[in-house]
Amino acid sequence: MGNPLRILHVVVNMNRGGAETLIMNLYRNVDRSKVQFDFLTCKAGVFDSEIAEMGGKVYRIPYITDVGHTAYVKQLNQFFKENSHYTIVHSHMDKMSGLVLRAAEKANISVRIAHSHNTQSEGGLASRVYKWYAGSNIKRSATHLYACSNAAAQWLFKNQSNETFILKNGIECDKFKFSSDVREQIRKELQLDKESLVIGHVGRFNHQKNHLFLLEVFAQLIKVVPNAKLVLVGGGTLHSKIEEKITELQLEEKVKLLGVREDIHLLLQAFDAFVFPSLHEGLPVTLIEAQGAGLPCIISDAITKEVDMGIELVQYLPLTDKNAWVDTLLNVTNRDSSRKISEKALNQKGYNIRKTAEIIQKSYIEIGGAVS
Repeated sequence: MGNPLRILHVVVNMNRGGAETLIMNLYRNVDRSKVQFDFLTCKAGVFDSEIAEMGGKVYRIPYITDVGHTAYVKQLNQFFKENSHYTIVHSHMDKMSGLVLRAAEKANISVRIAHSHNTQSEGGLASRVYKWYAGSNIKRSATHLYACSNAAAQWLFKNQSNETFILKNGIECDKFKFSSDVREQIRKELQLDKESLVIGHVGRFNHQKNHLFLLEVFAQLIKVVPNAKLVLVGGGTLHSKIEEKITELQLEEKVKLLGVREDIHLLLQAFDAFVFPSLHEGLPVTLIEAQGAGLPCIISDAITKEVDMGIELVQYLPLTDKNAWVDTLLNVTNRDSSRKISEKALNQKGYNIRKTAEIIQKSYIEIGGAVS
């Protein structure tokens, strides 16, 4: 049997973000005798050692914010010149994929995939203008377009969105099945009373995830439910601002900051509701995971309707009315509903990672002309 087809994934780093979690879920579930993943990154990541254990390579070049546009483009060009043996480059950097794929095209790499994971660029005006410029290269340099949702495809690819391959953000369903034993164990570890109403959120501490709004909603909720607790899982640039907001609202005894965790599938068992007031999203893996754990999900109406698996767990609310969020939390958490979710529901909606991995593996082999 021949060597596996090696796919080069391009990301900023392999930390626990939504896109990175999806890539690792796929990597663990593809047949690595047929398809192998390598990575071009700019910073060290928590998944680097696992990638090496599974036979993947991790390359690193400085990111644009560290060295500037000219040096970054030069590094990209040099890297692809030296690594032009790759047949497929799969870039997950949204609009910045334009620069990546332009460099890959110069090196005559035949398959160049741009993958959209979001519906809006981060940063100020100058940053968004620059990303628009970078993204203008996608149309002429990408050979294939992928996205996590139709909304993400329409944002990045505009009038080419109908040509986009939608790859669902699949999860390992078995890991997220509700367990009352695990719930009791995790609550004990986190020192959460059995009677406490526990609201959870998983996401990077950045502007997009809208933590300050969430804290304000929670501050109103505890006026009605004094034994409520808020658990925030993640880390990021706004950590200190979030801590300041917690102090300002006098929530120090009510909010737990757990940092970046590997055991999301266990933590979800301890929650009573999952709140996600993001300003924009492509299609968050964490919302699929939360539904897989049978959690009621109260989320921003800025998030695509594609994330709702149709099992009556998701409610969309506007970000203009904090009272509506409080009322909905009260209604949802007073409802006596089962946490048992059929894996069939995930399969029917295409969110079982085993099926997603089969789809991406077949796609890579078809467009890369490799072993079958």
